Amino acid sequence: MTNTCCDRRRFLAVTGGVTATVAGCLGGPGGSDSGETADGEPAVTDVSLLLNWRISGLHAPYVAARENGFYADEGFESVAIESGDGSDFAANQAGLGNVEFAITSADQLLNVNSRGLSPRCVAVVMQRNPNVVFATRDGLGELTDPEQLEGATVGSGPGMVRQMTEAYLEHHGVLESVEYVDAGFDTVQQLLAGDLDAAGGVFGDVVDAEHQGATVDVLSIDETIRSYGHLLATDADFAAENEATVRSFLRATARGAVWASTNPTDAIALLVDAQPELEEVRENQADKWDRMHAEYMFSETVRERGWGYSESGPWTETYETLAAADVFEDDVDPETVWTNDYLDDESEHIADYAARVES
Repeated sequence: MTNTCCDRRRFLAVTGGVTATVAGCLGGPGGSDSGETADGEPAVTDVSLLLNWRISGLHAPYVAARENGFYADEGFESVAIESGDGSDFAANQAGLGNVEFAITSADQLLNVNSRGLSPRCVAVVMQRNPNVVFATRDGLGELTDPEQLEGATVGSGPGMVRQMTEAYLEHHGVLESVEYVDAGFDTVQQLLAGDLDAAGGVFGDVVDAEHQGATVDVLSIDETIRSYGHLLATDADFAAENEATVRSFLRATARGAVWASTNPTDAIALLVDAQPELEEVRENQADKWDRMHAEYMFSETVRERGWGYSESGPWTETYETLAAADVFEDDVDPETVWTNDYLDDESEHIADYAARVES
């Protein structure tokens, strides 16, 4: 069994502006005229998938697709799954052409496009905004309404989680009445220690808190600000020049998502086999995957059109939320950063995803 590569190759980190010409470590996808057609075999058969963060239960579909041979069935000789350093880094690397595929998020994809690169979303994996505001029952009592946060100390980590949490609190009219603090990367522990009354984070943080014995109540930011979570991105030029490669990769990934959702115990077993240090937190990873595929990978769009499809609404809402917070370096049209063109609606695992998983 192929081991997941967690010591990722030395990608060129991007700091400050990203408009300078940079030589990618792969030589840049689409560097040659492949002559690919949508119905052909992938011309690029050795590809890398850069994750948004360290490998976890949230990445079960990709490991399942590789270890079960689904990528090989589509003509790929190797798929290297690389641990990442955040959704912003992943979006940058896709836009620079340093990887063929990357897992990022709608907010960071928009942000990177505003800075001069062109990573494109070619499939949405997580159809709901994963950001939440949460509190422990022992700390704040039962949390059912954002108005209960008035006068509370609310902390979140840096980056887009902070922006989304702030926008949520402002929408509900409580931002000015809370003490909103930067909790760094230790939000869960500060919440459990009683240093915070509530926290902004993602649903995986809630699972971590629960596995430390806490009873946790959650307010979903998605109910106020629609946005897409995990998505698959690639450089726009690479996709245009390697259509069959992208379509093949998406078909295999959708097949992996179906298999991992209908075989969750086996999916986590494959994950642990590929990344043995996860054995110590196997149950935690299983719970993260269970919550993700049960609560975050469905939408009416998925039921009507299939796995991976985008609609305009969540992209527009994400853009408007971040533009109001002056996040973008330059203007970006949210309609230009995503496409459904590479999703094969004749693939049973794409078109019939909801029926296969929900049954």
